[in-house]
Amino acid sequence: MEKVTAGRDALGKFAPKFAQLNDDVLFGEVWAREDRLSPRDRSLITVVALTTSGVFDSSFAFHMGKAKQNGISAEEMAETLTHLAFYAGWPKAWAAFRVAKEVYAGGEEKRGGLFGLGSPNDAYAEYFIGRSYLNPLTDANKTVFMANVTFEPACRNNWHIHKADRGGGQILLCMDGRGWYQEWGKPARALRAGDVVTVPAGVKHWHGAAADSWFSHVAVEVSGENTRNEWCEPVDDAQYKKLR
Repeated sequence: MEKVTAGRDALGKFAPKFAQLNDDVLFGEVWAREDRLSPRDRSLITVVALTTSGVFDSSFAFHMGKAKQNGISAEEMAETLTHLAFYAGWPKAWAAFRVAKEVYAGGEEKRGGLFGLGSPNDAYAEYFIGRSYLNPLTDANKTVFMANVTFEPACRNNWHIHKADRGGGQILLCMDGRGWYQEWGKPARALRAGDVVTVPAGVKHWHGAAADSWFSHVAVEVSGENTRNEWCEPVDDAQYKKLR
């Protein structure tokens, strides 16, 4: 999780202890305990708590945005607030919906992040579990091929190897949502927007979405001699389900 400085930025001089507790304890420790609750779960709990308390200031918009970033879809948020209306109150739900509508503006067409969803990745569907989408950003015949790849929740590609006689490999620029990357024999690495993964040629690996989040990355094919892909077995379903 990225380091939060909001407390120090706003209250560092006036209330330094409060700022330190906000940045280092609340966000630096509690929110970082992903082995106990996922960021998605914590976002949903926070939005519900703020709605119930009637807090609809800038912090509410921030946490609504974090909920979207952490994989809570517009449909799930709408259902959550509808359910909550009967317990927290109708006016509070209306206020929450006004913020949610702005944060989730665009809905489905914004999936895929900055570069858009593209088309169903049917040509490589046999090498994926779940549905993925492909939006080429450069001509495949050019020196460097780049494409935005979007994975629906729980979608991932098979283990595979980028091969080359010289050079080659791949770079992943994470754009939106949450995902996973894993090299053979190593622990899986959680991915979020802003992360960069360098995949060396010859390394067996896989990548895809978290189970509860859409995920998009730009795949950059590194130039090399006689580059090619070797597709291997699917990612073990039981092992994937253990990832948190």
